[in-house]
Amino acid sequence: MSERLTNLVPRPGLAASGEGAFELGPATPLDAAAGLAGVATWLRGALGPATSCHLSPGPGGIRLRLDPQLSAEEYELVIGPAGLDIRGGAEAGVFYGAQTLRQLLPPVTLRRARLAGGPWAVPAGRIRDAPRFRWRGVLLDVARHFMPVSDVLRLIDLLAFHKLNVLHLHLTDDQGWRIEVPGWPRLTSVGAWRPATMLGARQHERYDQRPHGGYYSDDDLREIVAYAAERHVTVVPEVDMPGHMQAAVAAYPELGNGYAGPVRAGWGVSPHVLNLGPQALDFCRAVLDHLCDLFPGELIGIGGDECPPGEWCDSPVAQARIRAEGLAGQERLQPWFTARMAEHLAGRGRRVFGWDEILVGGAPPGAVIAAWRGAGPAARAARAAHEVVSCPDTSVYLDYRQSDDPAEPTPVGTLLTLAEVYAFDPVPPGLTTDEADLVLGGQANLWTEHMESARRVDYQAFPRLCAFAETVWGPAGRDFAEFSTRLPAHLERLDALGVNYRPPTGPRPWDGRPDAPGHPRTTDDRLAELREMTADLGRASA
Repeated sequence: MSERLTNLVPRPGLAASGEGAFELGPATPLDAAAGLAGVATWLRGALGPATSCHLSPGPGGIRLRLDPQLSAEEYELVIGPAGLDIRGGAEAGVFYGAQTLRQLLPPVTLRRARLAGGPWAVPAGRIRDAPRFRWRGVLLDVARHFMPVSDVLRLIDLLAFHKLNVLHLHLTDDQGWRIEVPGWPRLTSVGAWRPATMLGARQHERYDQRPHGGYYSDDDLREIVAYAAERHVTVVPEVDMPGHMQAAVAAYPELGNGYAGPVRAGWGVSPHVLNLGPQALDFCRAVLDHLCDLFPGELIGIGGDECPPGEWCDSPVAQARIRAEGLAGQERLQPWFTARMAEHLAGRGRRVFGWDEILVGGAPPGAVIAAWRGAGPAARAARAAHEVVSCPDTSVYLDYRQSDDPAEPTPVGTLLTLAEVYAFDPVPPGLTTDEADLVLGGQANLWTEHMESARRVDYQAFPRLCAFAETVWGPAGRDFAEFSTRLPAHLERLDALGVNYRPPTGPRPWDGRPDAPGHPRTTDDRLAELREMTADLGRASA
């Protein structure tokens, strides 16, 4: 079998070699059936600059077709000396077949300009492939470190190249607010900027004393959504509420519980939350309405994680809300609030997407749960009849350190190696078939406290994101040793794409961040923390 047929990432379900090769050259035509003009346009743009193959419309050559016998994301790629056929159950399937074609070509064809001559030989054979999960996601935190639009678009291209199909965009947090909201101008003039940035783990209390910030205009976000849609990536926005709101409260102190200060400069969880009075609720509804206007997907993220109730104990506004709604105490405020936001989104034809803390007190019907506090919450969410996305920090938090090498830049969290990411399975053990069907898939999370640039995001994400892509695309049975034999050829593709991945040999001297020291933890310590953190779920289901 041709080596290029066996070195694909993620590995296809079926790959069989044939005789000879198809030669792709400047005269090769592209024959796209009705409904596939978008894939044809994208493919011309992807292959043309490096190959000088402009794929003019015409019969023969590369043929793109829809096949109702295939599922929506399933594709079949058949290559022979006379032509190349890509069939998919829907446009997405054809697109994934075209991405596989890119991997079958030499890595130099992934560059943005022509470096070598053709024609380009594509080995003959047949590939048939389909994903295991329909949610193959990545969270990008642009609140802790703002990422310009061009870097977000580049990341979308890298996700699509690995057949990932969801970008969960974490748009706001205590350390920064990144979107405009009509009628609330101080969110971007004040809330989008912090006075300094913490250097390294919070235990060291180091700061750089440089303001940091930025925000996306409405047109920026429309561009991100449209660019992603052309690559069959759904953008799910998240504005965290009612906690992780110090940036908003810094802009509008009347939304809070007495705090009057700047956007948070340090990492960690702020105690400054929304007061849940009438103005705060109107604010949240305005934010959600604007998200609905900008993001066409069904799910709207409201976070719901790590909301300390301490301020509510002494807040006249919060206490008035507790009395008005007949709530048992401040611990019932957040479930009440989540239900109100779910009702509002339902009026817009949308559903809540929230972290597993919203299970406490009962998540609203139809809510989709992002289960992050270890493996247990995914099972609890499914048993409570909620659709769930598995993203446990112990398996897929890519801000966590990649080795015990002290030269790793800002090593935080527990050790999370390439092999450990590859071993992740979104479906927790012990579920019934019906419960397992509620697991939509998995998501790798890129929290950017310690990722100050796209270069650093690359280092933390790759090649672990390549391993993750295979866990959510391919079958449950996988072999890390076999994956490791394919990875070197894939790293050549990442080189051609300009990805600053972590070398398999370990960090280079210039990867280090001695000015931003870390705080590594052991797995046992983290598991003990998780048992304490998720005790609320046990009490809620008792």
